[in-house]
Amino acid sequence: MYSFCGRENSRFAVGHFPPLGFFMSRSELVSSLREVAPTILPSLLMCDFGNLASEIETLEEAGVAALHLDVMDGVYVPNFTYGMTIVAAIRKLTELPLDVHLMMVSPEKYIPQFVEAGADLITFHVETVDDPAAVVKQIHDLGVAAGVAINLETPVSAIASVLPEADMALVMSINAGFGGQAFQQSALDKLDEIRSLPGGEDILLQIDGGINESTIKAATDHGTQLLVVGSAIFKKDDYAKAIENMMAEVTTS
Repeated sequence: MYSFCGRENSRFAVGHFPPLGFFMSRSELVSSLREVAPTILPSLLMCDFGNLASEIETLEEAGVAALHLDVMDGVYVPNFTYGMTIVAAIRKLTELPLDVHLMMVSPEKYIPQFVEAGADLITFHVETVDDPAAVVKQIHDLGVAAGVAINLETPVSAIASVLPEADMALVMSINAGFGGQAFQQSALDKLDEIRSLPGGEDILLQIDGGINESTIKAATDHGTQLLVVGSAIFKKDDYAKAIENMMAEVTTS
């Protein structure tokens, strides 16, 4: 008997996933993330892939709400990470929502495969597509939530027209492609600008890059709900304590 997002079903063996729509619905996912915000989403880019099951179990025990998966193609960004095979492997190991961040050219060609692999939320970079609204619709038609991302040098105006259709806006606070970079303060103004635009009032706001105990409060003070964290968790011995310490900074007056 296997359980997906709290729903049990005995028809699906390991490696054979339920049909689309069996997992948490798009609206349920967005609502659940909104309810726990602000919250930290660990970026598995920095985890020990040799002990992936153990790493995920440790994060589950720490109470994280979702996992962030960075897919890099070596073209749009200089680094190359993993694809749908690893997403599918992670899906077998957890019922947590998978927030898949596509840092790749022509993401629309691969979105169906990532949904099939188990993605619950797919974010693409507006710089990599000609028609962001069409890609958001493609993602929604496959039954999952859609996020639009802008890199550090991209103005908010690039996603303004698609904010009413998207579920989430991701602001990069480092240059996309590598973990461990320093937080860039210019991202904070973008968060404020998104909130001021039509469709930006209620959209989920996510920030990615350089989030740690020193930067997390500034990000949440500017409205960030979902905080992608890599090094500040995975370079610590105690993941739960690292997350607890960062969240303590959020509540500091």
